[in-house]
Amino acid sequence: MPAIIYKSSLYIIAVCCLILLFMILTNQPIPAISFISGSDLQNFKTMFVSIILEAFPFILLGVLLSSILQIFVSERTIARIIPKNPFLAILFASLIGIIFPVCECGMIPVVRRLIQKGMPVYVAIVFILTGPILNPIVYAATYMAFRSKPEIAYTRMGLAFIVAFVIGLVIYRFMKNNPLRVQLPAPHTNEGHAHDHSHEHTHRNKLFAMLGHASDEFFEMGKYLMFGSLVTAIIQTFVARESLVSIGQSGINSHLFMMGFAYILSLCSTSDAFVASSFVNTFTTGSLLTFLVFGPMLDFKGTLMLLSVFKSKFVLKLMVLIAVTVLLGSLLFEYLFF
Repeated sequence: MPAIIYKSSLYIIAVCCLILLFMILTNQPIPAISFISGSDLQNFKTMFVSIILEAFPFILLGVLLSSILQIFVSERTIARIIPKNPFLAILFASLIGIIFPVCECGMIPVVRRLIQKGMPVYVAIVFILTGPILNPIVYAATYMAFRSKPEIAYTRMGLAFIVAFVIGLVIYRFMKNNPLRVQLPAPHTNEGHAHDHSHEHTHRNKLFAMLGHASDEFFEMGKYLMFGSLVTAIIQTFVARESLVSIGQSGINSHLFMMGFAYILSLCSTSDAFVASSFVNTFTTGSLLTFLVFGPMLDFKGTLMLLSVFKSKFVLKLMVLIAVTVLLGSLLFEYLFF
């Protein structure tokens, strides 16, 4: 029930955001609110629209590539090239996002099937954690969002790699049981029937499937982007700058705040950098790094998806492991590089 309420609320908020965006872009008058000044309303409109417009191209590119890989690259191909050595397998899973830039929403169902086909759990989890971050689209988006601080793009990739590698080793060493909630049936194929279709017909079906998958994923990601942009614009406009600075410069508290913020917003990794960059003058660089690494690895919508696939006990352990590792890693990176 909570998941249904959450998803329904997001759809309602997304529709309201679309109406608001349409009114802003077409210069329609927005109903006046007595306690909001004209300058605050203008700042809110500017912030809300700028975050969406900056992130839009990267989301579009991301869902297109994700859909191409989803339709044209088989799970069997990925499973076949995984090294047998655990250290090499973790390294492979950490870097596979460079070749297969799939967001976490499309990745978890694929990984569930890969585990059924024999992929080790520790490799699958590392793939889930790094795939949404260690890929060229996310790197480009982060670099563009932090043009004045390109080191954030580099350290985001480095910290994500280290965190995932450590978590992969811990899972390999201590978690031996199958964590899947439900065992999937073997995928059914009808070989005799497949020969009755021409290659042209097959490719046409795949093209339509790719476009359908891309549109579904675009709207799925779009509602989270609008929700995140709305919350960020509200915080930046109506929360006193002194309050934000006091939180953002308060050491470990700024990291904890950004972890909670990232968990609630549930942004796509191709757009979260543009939200984070709006806090560059109020929060420490280390806390922004925490936001950029923790969010794609663990957020509210991701937790719901993990619980639909893995056992609750395993998900709880994974959540604690991600939170502790990211926090310690970001504090270390802040001390060493910032």
